Amino acid sequence: MTFPNDDTGQVLAEMHAAGVDLTIVHPVVFFQLFEKKEQAEAMAKMLKEKAPDMQLSIHPDETPNVWDLDCTINMLPDYDAIVAQEAQLEQIAAKFNGYNDGWGIEA
Repeated sequence: MTFPNDDTGQVLAEMHAAGVDLTIVHPVVFFQLFEKKEQAEAMAKMLKEKAPDMQLSIHPDETPNVWDLDCTINMLPDYDAIVAQEAQLEQIAAKFNGYNDGWGIEA
């Protein structure tokens, strides 16, 4: 398998090299960060209404005064699908003064 030469492509290449089967559906987690818990809660509330199948988890980040909203979607870890989903969530997070902090697969 070959992957584009960017951060997402590199992560997928590393997963593939580690033996992760990228041809099956996995829980893919997209990480959104906020300065205030209320911002993370507001985005989570909106996502619960618009994407009821998405699993959401809010928790304090390792960095002080930062809150994480983990958005988990069962999907094929396809490069284009991940890039599109990440961009969509980043646009939504920006409306709540948050930003995207990458993604990963729950193994």
